[in-house]
Amino acid sequence: MSVFKKLGVENSLLKGIEELGFETPTPIQEACIPWLLATNTDLIGLAQTGTGKTAAFGLPAIQMTDLKRLTVQTLILAPTRELCLQITRDLESYSKYVKGLKVLAVYGGASMDTQIRALKKGVHVVVATPGRARDLMQRKKLILNQLDRLVLDEADEMLSMGFKDELDAILENASEHKQSILFSATMSKEVERIANKYLSNPEKITVAKENLGAKNIEHHYYMVNAKDRFDLLKRIADMNPKIYGIVFCRTRRETKDIANKLIEAGYNADALHGDLSQAQRDEVMGRFRSKHLQILVATDVAARGLDVNELSHIINYNLPDEPEVYTHRSGRTARAGKKGVSIAIIHSRETRKLKLIEKTAGISFSKMKPPSGQDVCSKQLFSLIDKIEKVKVNEAQIEPFLPAIYEKLQWLDREALIKHFVSAEFNRFFNYYKNAKDLDIDSKSKSEWADGKERGRQDMSRLFINVGSKQNLNAQRLIGLINETLDSSSAEIGKIDVLKNFSFFEIEKKVVDLLIAGIGNQDFEGVKLAVEVAQENPKKSGRSKDRKSGFAPFRKAAKKKNKRKGRKGWS
Repeated sequence: MSVFKKLGVENSLLKGIEELGFETPTPIQEACIPWLLATNTDLIGLAQTGTGKTAAFGLPAIQMTDLKRLTVQTLILAPTRELCLQITRDLESYSKYVKGLKVLAVYGGASMDTQIRALKKGVHVVVATPGRARDLMQRKKLILNQLDRLVLDEADEMLSMGFKDELDAILENASEHKQSILFSATMSKEVERIANKYLSNPEKITVAKENLGAKNIEHHYYMVNAKDRFDLLKRIADMNPKIYGIVFCRTRRETKDIANKLIEAGYNADALHGDLSQAQRDEVMGRFRSKHLQILVATDVAARGLDVNELSHIINYNLPDEPEVYTHRSGRTARAGKKGVSIAIIHSRETRKLKLIEKTAGISFSKMKPPSGQDVCSKQLFSLIDKIEKVKVNEAQIEPFLPAIYEKLQWLDREALIKHFVSAEFNRFFNYYKNAKDLDIDSKSKSEWADGKERGRQDMSRLFINVGSKQNLNAQRLIGLINETLDSSSAEIGKIDVLKNFSFFEIEKKVVDLLIAGIGNQDFEGVKLAVEVAQENPKKSGRSKDRKSGFAPFRKAAKKKNKRKGRKGWS
């Protein structure tokens, strides 16, 4: 008897999933499927990306659908268009032998009229992005008064992308009698808020720690000067000739810059970022899935929904500002029982952030020594020799050319022939790395390293901006705001502190004037933005000095407003 049959999955679904190669359920499937088939209780499932969550909630949703009732019975919310389409394709594959089931994907960037026409015809399951779902609800085209179950897939991702208001609106206006099912890789404060407010006595199923993919991931970090990060990235790629991975950057300009440098270095690489049209994005992702691209350079937002099972490496060109984001990044490798490596490239000021990720994710990083030029050449050379040794020779094709080749090369003995062959294939590596500098910080003198750190600090300015968490600002949205303002200018972004009513961030001095001038013309969540250099009070230290310095005009305005309302202080 099929293991899935023992979980309660009916025959029409068994036939579909068996054709897909489903044999043994994953831990999240084994725990959730019988529970969802047997009860209408709300559920929280904590599991990392790639653990089989779609089948865990999708199979029960399909099986419990009343096919005779052509109304929306299941709404599945996902953070991105790509994940929305992926879930829809999976549900259609599972239900291949379920006659009459209608599944519809609705998302931004596509014709709303087409989606409205499909809804009018009647569907059983809607898979949607939060923004488009709310828009359709407001237009009274997505009717949820007969909803049986609402699924939030990757809830932490949706909240980190700024979909808080959309989720609140959907959860508040959907049927009161629905079953709410929340899946997330992490239980952040915002996820806890959603669960506490909208779920009723939910069952909690946690399998993240048992995820085989997580166990199969090696977590490495390299510490180098910030200016040496690309050199290290290239050496990591050169040390892994068969690399197939994603390089995560903070900004879209950085993705373009890094991808272009990798292309110039001879790698099959490309960038995935917010400036691409949907057609361009689909083309890049298609080439990456088919392995015509070896390295994809992406931002977190752009890479969401990209489902690839055979990634060998995840490289954090910049550490994320939130520890949970690292979990999502690293979870993209070591899927389907394979091994993978997640690498963080850091500088000395990021060791605290690294330790926080270790604590939050329950992992341990291994410190790695940056490979030398000789290490890279040795690795590439023997990789080439292995390739030559194992190449399949087509005797019939090559035979007609051999006499001329033998005559041409007869003056070379065996040893000289090997040297010529290796040099022809390998001189570019020898030339590139013959004078390669040492990237290892530990090998430098303390005074040299201290000088480098001081120069790094001198190149950065700490700025003050007049919005904070109260205006739904987070580190990712602030980075996006900076990107939009600077447009084509590239700049290093340092530490970010998001407080309640205002925030601080570090950025390279060379773009400070441009950023201050550009942001002054923008609005954010109804607030007219302004930025200035945070002036430190020499008598104070720590965060308090920033609270009492910088941005005097806005502080004075706030005090006057509070005084009129009988308040004290600057809220």
